Amino acid sequence: MAGVPENRSELHWVVVLRAMTRTTGIAFSLYSAFSLYSPLAFGFDVVTPGKRVEFPRDAGAHMGHRVEWWYVTGNLETKRGPMGFQVTFFRFANPQAESNPSRFSPKQLLFAHAALADPSRAKLLADQRSARIVEGVADTSVSDTDVKIDDWSLAREGRGYRTRIAGESFALDLAFEPTQAPMLEGDLGFSRKGPDPAQASYYYSEPHLRVTGRISSQGESLDASGVAWLDHEWSSELLADEAQGWDWLGANLDDGGALMAFRMRGKDGAPIWAGATYRSPNGESKSFGPADVSFAPRRTWKSPRTNASYPVATQVTVGPMKWTIEPLMDDQELDAQSSTGTVYWEGAVRVEGPSPGRGYLELTGYSGRLRF
Repeated sequence: MAGVPENRSELHWVVVLRAMTRTTGIAFSLYSAFSLYSPLAFGFDVVTPGKRVEFPRDAGAHMGHRVEWWYVTGNLETKRGPMGFQVTFFRFANPQAESNPSRFSPKQLLFAHAALADPSRAKLLADQRSARIVEGVADTSVSDTDVKIDDWSLAREGRGYRTRIAGESFALDLAFEPTQAPMLEGDLGFSRKGPDPAQASYYYSEPHLRVTGRISSQGESLDASGVAWLDHEWSSELLADEAQGWDWLGANLDDGGALMAFRMRGKDGAPIWAGATYRSPNGESKSFGPADVSFAPRRTWKSPRTNASYPVATQVTVGPMKWTIEPLMDDQELDAQSSTGTVYWEGAVRVEGPSPGRGYLELTGYSGRLRF
């Protein structure tokens, strides 16, 4: 019979998957397994300097690495005013399932988060999905960007991308047209994330994506246009042991420039690593290391649900340049405990500085240590 496990081993994995999904979320349940072993212990591909990032191949999945995500954030204009959105697909490799021959064995897992920030209603509408990879149902291509979970997708379409998200209280159908070349983060795509050189990822961004399409918000359908930012990152390392979480900013500047900046925070709140890339309007990019990047909170917002306090307004300094960041609205906290086991703040922001702009700010680890 279709869908019936063929043996007791398969039945075991079905029960385990259902139990994990019902309780703390698959990724959180697997955290202990992931964190006990180095990449080499399980045969993961390692991240090393000198790799040449190639397109379109590296826009696809890298199944030999432990963790990977495709992340699109953007600022929209609608007849009801400005809105923000984010769509993120995560892939996790689970090597403990490799030896199990069952087709139900969760060797590769997919998760997706999506949100729509609607200041006119002071609401953040959010939803999430999780699944093991099953061809045609929950799957990702290794040759180009094409990842889906049921009717949620992000895929190459023509020379750009398209995402379709059908959430319970909102829907997105948006196309993204590149206007600039990809921006390689760090050292030509090799991005350090901690004091140990092994704590690194391969990482590129596509800023200034032109957005067109439609959104549906609580039963109302609206035309939308704007600007978006795409990140694609893959790695086999977890956070440094002393890391609590991170702050990240991706900003499309009005003069055509682009800014990515992040810091990794320790358990005491002090930075343990930081980095940034600034692309000038003429297309020249410069990377900055920990000594040249800082985040200075200007105002915090306390969540009435989790009691976490987030520095939603901050000043970001990159070399001689300073930007002030203000949120489109304060409450943009996303509770993803039922999928990736995390709670974080993910918000559309306005940027003022050498050039104004719009972007997204991500704040993790403020409601507890971030654990993938």
